[in-house]
Amino acid sequence: MSDTHKEHNGHDCLVTTKNCDCESHSHQHPHVCIGKIVAKVPVVLAELSLQINVDAFIKFPEPVLEIKDIKKQIKLTQCRLLLPTNKLFVKGFVRKNIQYASPSMEIEPSTEKTVASDIHSFTADIPFQCITEIKHFLTPPVMPETNDRCEFDFLISKPLPSGHPEKDEFQSSDLSQFHQESTQFYNELPFCELVSSRIIEWDEAIDRKPLPNCSPVGEGYFTKVEEKMVIDICIKVLQKQQVRVTSTTNDDCCDHCD
Repeated sequence: MSDTHKEHNGHDCLVTTKNCDCESHSHQHPHVCIGKIVAKVPVVLAELSLQINVDAFIKFPEPVLEIKDIKKQIKLTQCRLLLPTNKLFVKGFVRKNIQYASPSMEIEPSTEKTVASDIHSFTADIPFQCITEIKHFLTPPVMPETNDRCEFDFLISKPLPSGHPEKDEFQSSDLSQFHQESTQFYNELPFCELVSSRIIEWDEAIDRKPLPNCSPVGEGYFTKVEEKMVIDICIKVLQKQQVRVTSTTNDDCCDHCD
């Protein structure tokens, strides 16, 4: 199979490329270490279901005749387990894309039987946050090691000035020197993964008015909506830990793992 590409740069240039198939084979016996092996992998600390209640207001940039559709998506911006406590801080927002019909009141006024409108789209981010407590850990988290700093001094001896016995001497630490031993630990920070979400919402116009001209019964427009949402989120809290993996087989361990 070949592809031909033609360019115009003062004169025609013809470039021909050929694509050919290549074969691949799976390894029947991949190199795998066996026995008791220590691995560092993400470990599930907890799997939680959170329920967050949100009451928000949305103002549209133009009059709205009716809402046609709303697409929603959960976005987490923070999910932090505050070690050494069991408090989990969660922040995020609901991205809402709202498709609605906007009446064309100036271009084509409504009549007793018709209302002309255009389909528009409006996107808004509705923030939420909550603090919850992990009451049961599937795997205990590795608590952070605290940093340490220690100062130490050395003894110095100096002769005393005149007025003191010659056999006496001044002994103390040297104020012109500073000595310290410091230790830092680079702990593994727990992190989260979003598993699933569910949103139950109720949107209600709070400033609905009838159309300015004659219009069908019940028609009107609004620009402000109050929405109530119940957000259910399932998340996993993980932390990289060292775990021992044990495997058994009749084959010998691969050479590069000895």
